[in-house]
Amino acid sequence: MASPTATNPAHAHFESFLQAQLCQDVLSSFQGLCEALGLEPGGGLPQYHKIKAQLNYWSAKSLWAKLDKRAGQPVYQQGRACAHTKCLVVGAGPCGLRAAVELALLGARVVLVEKRTKFSRHNVLHLWPFTIHDLRALGAKKFYGRFCTGTLDHISIRQLQLLLLKVALLLGVEVHWGVTFTGLQPPPKKGSGWRAQLQPSCPAQLANYEFDVLISAAGGKFVPEGFTVREMRGKLAIGITVNFVNGRTVEETQVPEISGVARIYNQSFFQSLLKATGIDLENIVYYKDDTHYFVMTAKKQCLLRLGVLRQDWPETDRLLGSANVVPEALQRFVRAAADFATHGKLGKLEFARDAHGRPDISAFDFTSMMRAESSARVQEKHGARLLLGLVGDCLVEPFWPLGTGVARGFLAAFDAAWMVKRWAEGAGPLEVLAERESLYQLLSQTSPENMHRNVAQYGLDPTTRYPTLNLRAVTPNQVQDLYDVVAKEPVRRNSDKIDGGKPATGAAGTQEELLRWCQEQTAGYPGVHVTDLSSSWADGRALCALVHRLRPGLLEPSELQGLGALEATAWAIKMAEHELGITPVLSAKVVVAGSDPLGLIAYLSHFHSIFKNVPPNPGGLEGPTSQGFPGTSSAVLFLGKLQRTLQRTRAQENGEDTGGKKPRLEVEANSPSVEEPPAPDCGVPPTPPSQNQELTWTPADPVVWGPVQAGAGDLCALCGEHLYILERLCAEGRFFHRNCFRCHTCEAMLWQGGYGQHPEDGHFYCLQHLPQTGHKEDGTDPGPESQEATSPVPDPSQPTRRLIRLSSPERQQLSSLNLTPEPELEPPPKPPRSCAALARQALEGSFVGWGVPGQSPQVGVPMEEEEEQSPSSSDEEKEAEETVALDSDTEQALLTLAKNSGTMSKYPTWRRTLMRRAREEEMKRFCKAQAVQRRLNEIETALGELEAEGTKVELALRSQSASLEQQKSPWLEQWLQLVQKKNNLLAEEAELMLTVKELNLQEQQLQLDQELRGYMNQEGTLKTPADRQAEDQLLKKLVDVVNQRDELIRFQEERRLSELPSKPGAQG
Repeated sequence: MASPTATNPAHAHFESFLQAQLCQDVLSSFQGLCEALGLEPGGGLPQYHKIKAQLNYWSAKSLWAKLDKRAGQPVYQQGRACAHTKCLVVGAGPCGLRAAVELALLGARVVLVEKRTKFSRHNVLHLWPFTIHDLRALGAKKFYGRFCTGTLDHISIRQLQLLLLKVALLLGVEVHWGVTFTGLQPPPKKGSGWRAQLQPSCPAQLANYEFDVLISAAGGKFVPEGFTVREMRGKLAIGITVNFVNGRTVEETQVPEISGVARIYNQSFFQSLLKATGIDLENIVYYKDDTHYFVMTAKKQCLLRLGVLRQDWPETDRLLGSANVVPEALQRFVRAAADFATHGKLGKLEFARDAHGRPDISAFDFTSMMRAESSARVQEKHGARLLLGLVGDCLVEPFWPLGTGVARGFLAAFDAAWMVKRWAEGAGPLEVLAERESLYQLLSQTSPENMHRNVAQYGLDPTTRYPTLNLRAVTPNQVQDLYDVVAKEPVRRNSDKIDGGKPATGAAGTQEELLRWCQEQTAGYPGVHVTDLSSSWADGRALCALVHRLRPGLLEPSELQGLGALEATAWAIKMAEHELGITPVLSAKVVVAGSDPLGLIAYLSHFHSIFKNVPPNPGGLEGPTSQGFPGTSSAVLFLGKLQRTLQRTRAQENGEDTGGKKPRLEVEANSPSVEEPPAPDCGVPPTPPSQNQELTWTPADPVVWGPVQAGAGDLCALCGEHLYILERLCAEGRFFHRNCFRCHTCEAMLWQGGYGQHPEDGHFYCLQHLPQTGHKEDGTDPGPESQEATSPVPDPSQPTRRLIRLSSPERQQLSSLNLTPEPELEPPPKPPRSCAALARQALEGSFVGWGVPGQSPQVGVPMEEEEEQSPSSSDEEKEAEETVALDSDTEQALLTLAKNSGTMSKYPTWRRTLMRRAREEEMKRFCKAQAVQRRLNEIETALGELEAEGTKVELALRSQSASLEQQKSPWLEQWLQLVQKKNNLLAEEAELMLTVKELNLQEQQLQLDQELRGYMNQEGTLKTPADRQAEDQLLKKLVDVVNQRDELIRFQEERRLSELPSKPGAQG
C-alpha cells in the first residue's frame, strides 16, 4: 500500500518542510506546499487558516493544535487586533523573526527583508525557562526533535532561525532574501505613505510597499537614523568562539557540558590550564548542540605570546583584524583549550565550517557594548505617521557570558508587538511611546528570578511577564523628543549629548556647604572651632570630634587631654578607616601641617557623602547612642575588617607573636553592628596612645601612621612616581597607583580582603599566589592535576599528589577496589545541605570537565543519546514538567534518592531533573560572576577616566594664586563632583567584591566538601596516617570557609536590618 506522502504531493512537501535544515530548502518546500494547495505565500493569517483547512494530514494536527492555542489567546482578538496595520521587519535573526510571528498573530500584514541568503551561525544560545516554553508552544519539537534534550537548555542560532522561519511562513509572513534595507523614503506628498530604500533592485510590489510600522532587527551595526546610541565601555575583552563537528558518537555524548567556569571564583582551574598549555583565559563555556561549541575570553598578552596575534595594536579593530591574526595559531589555541577543558574525551576535534567554507572560529572584541537610548520613535510627514521600534542587538547588545541575549531579545520583541497593538488601537503617539519606554526601563533588569514564576501564563500583555510593572513610569511629556514631525530638516537634539555636568547626588556641591556641614557636626565639642578646611584641623581635635560624633564610644573627648596634634590626628584617621570605612587620602602629618587643603577637602567630603543624613549636633557631646547610620556598615568597612582578619590569621600560621590574639572571625562572632559601638580591633587599646607611645601597629595590623608616614601620599610606594589625590589608593599604610597595586605573580588587580603581603620579600600577592612557608594558602583550590593523582599528599609543599609511595599490599587493595557504586555495599554519605549539593554529589561524573573530581564515571550515562533516539511528542510533556519548581515533598523524595547513585540510575527522569537543576545552579553562578566581572571592568575604566580628569583639575587649582578664591570656585565645585563620583564608584566596587568573595567561598566549600567526602567514604582500615592528616587539614579549611561565609551572611543581614527603619512604612 502506498504511503500517504506518495499519493498526496502536499503531504510530501509538508514533510520536507518540517525536516528541512537549510534555508533554501525551507523556502522551496514551502513554495511547493502552497502550489500544491493552490495558495500564494505571504497572505497573512488567512493563509494559515487555508493551509490548515486544506492540509488534512495526521502529521500536521499536533502542530495546528499548538498554533491554534497560541492564536486563540484573547490578546490577539482572533487575528483582528492589527488587521489594518502594515509592518516592515528588517532582519531575519531570532528576534526579528519572533517579532514577525507576533505581528502576524495580531493580524497585521508583515513583510520581512533579510540581506543574507542562508543561516550559517552555529553559535549556541542559552535559553531561559520562558523561552523554552514559548518555543515549545510554537511547535519547536515538531521542527527540531532534539530541542532542549541535553543537561543544559540551549539551541544553536541556526536551528532557532530555521524553526522560527517555518512558523513565520505558516502564519503568512512575506519573506524576501538577499535584500538590504538602506533607509527610509518619506512620503512625497499628502495621501502617500512611507516606503523603504532597498538594494539591489527588487520587485515593484516590494519597492512600492507602503507601511506604517518599521521594526528594525538588523543587528548592532545598523540602527535607523534618529536613534541615539550610548556606549558602555570596559577593559579590553577578547572573546573567541569555535565550533567543532559533532559526530554524535557514544563517546561524545558522554562528555559533560560546561555551563561556565570563571576565573573570578575558580582560579585554580585556569592556573592549571596555564601551567599545562600556556593558555591564559578568563572564562570558558562548552555547549553540545549541532556542533561542539566553545566560547572563551582570552587575555591579549597570552595571544601575543603564543603567536595568535602578530603585533600589539592599541586599536581593537586593527588588533583583531584578519591581517593581525594567525589562523593556524588560533586553531591550535582553541584545540588545546577545548582538549584541556574536556580532558581530551572528544577525540580528534574537527572544525565545523562557516558560510564561506572556512573553519568556524572567530576572535571578537566585546570591550564596548552599545545600547539605544530609546526603543521607539514616531516620524510624521504630510500627515503620514510611521512608528519605528528596535529589537535585538540594535536595541541592546548582549553581554554573551550572561546568556541573556535571546531571552531579553524575545521580551523586547513582545514589547514591540504590544506597542504596535496599542498603536493600532488608536492610542496617541506620545502615549504609545511613553508606555514603550516604561517597558524598556525594565529590560536590563530582567532575569528568570525576578519575572513571573508561572511561564505558562506569559503572553503579549506585559502584565503577564513583569511582576512589578508601571506603564506610567515614563510620562508623555518626557518622550516629546521622540516624536518628529518632519517639516523641514531634522533638528539635532541637545538631549543626545551625555550630560556629565550635573553634581552627583549627595555631593558637597560647594566648599561652603562642606564647611557648614563640618561645623554642624562638631558644634559643642570643647576646644573645637572649625572656621576653615585647613588650619582648623591641624590640632586633630576637630577630626576626633567628627569621628566621635559619627561613632561615639570609640573615645571620649576627655581622653584627648595631653595628646599631641599628630597622635590625635593619627588616631582619628585610623578609627575612621577601621570603624567607619573612610579610607585616607593623606597622612596625619600632612593634616597637621596643613600643607594640602585640597587633599583634606577630598577626605572630609567622603565623610559628608556617607553621613550626610546625620542630623546636626545641637547638644554638643551627646552624639547618637544606639541607632546607627546608613553607610556605617558599608562593604568597604567589611572588606577592611576582613583584610585585617586575614593578616592576623596568616601571622598566627607563620608562627609570629600575636600577643595571644585570635582571629576576629572566632572571637568576634558578633561582628560590630550598626546599633552598638564595635569592640576595637584585638590588641588595639580602647584609648588613644599617650604622647610617648610610638604610632606603629602590631604585626597583625601592619599599617603605620604618624611620623612613619612622613612624605607619604606624594609618591607611589611601588613605582615612585608622583601621586595626585584622585589617584591615591591606600593599603598597608602606604599609597599606590591603582595600576601599580597588583599581584606580583599574575599582575591581577588587588582588592581589600583578597590580597596579602609576604613578610620576607615585601611584595603583594593575590591569595592564589601568596607564598606560605610550611603552610598551604587558605582559599586555593586544587587543580585538575592534583585531583587526578592517585592519592593525596598531606604536605602542601609537594606540587602534586603523585609522589606518594604505595606498598605492594596497598596497591593490590587499590586495584581490587570496586569503583562502581553499589547500593548495598556503599556506605551512605553525609547528607548535603541542599538539593543542589545532593545533585552535585550524585552526579559528580558530569562535572569532570572543569576541575571537579569525578568518582562515579558511570553516572554520566548519555542522556542525550537516549533523548535523541526517541524525540517523540511524549518526551515534550516530560520535559515540560521539569521546568516546574519542586515542591517540598518532591524535593525530599529527590534528596532521598540522590543519596545513592545506584538508586538514581533506576529513575532516569528524576536523575535527569537533578542533573538539569545542578547545571542550572552552575549557570546562575557563572552568569552572576560574569556580570560582576563586567561591571568591575567598567568601574576600572571609569576610575581611570576620573583620575585623568581629576589630575587636570588639581593642577589647575594648584596653579592659581591663593588670593584668587573666586576664580577657584568653579574648579573646586568640579573637583568635589569628581571626588564624589570616585567615592560612589569605589563603594559600588566594594559591593561587587563582596559578591566575588561570596562566589569564591561557595566554590571553595564545594570543592573542599567533595574532597572531604572522598576521604570520609574510605574504609578506616584503608586510610594511611597521611590520609588522616590530609582529612584533618581539609576539615579545618572547610570549617574556616564556613565561618567566613557565616560572617558574610551576618554582615548582609545586619545591613538589611539597619536599612529597615529608613524605609517608608517600616515603623509598624
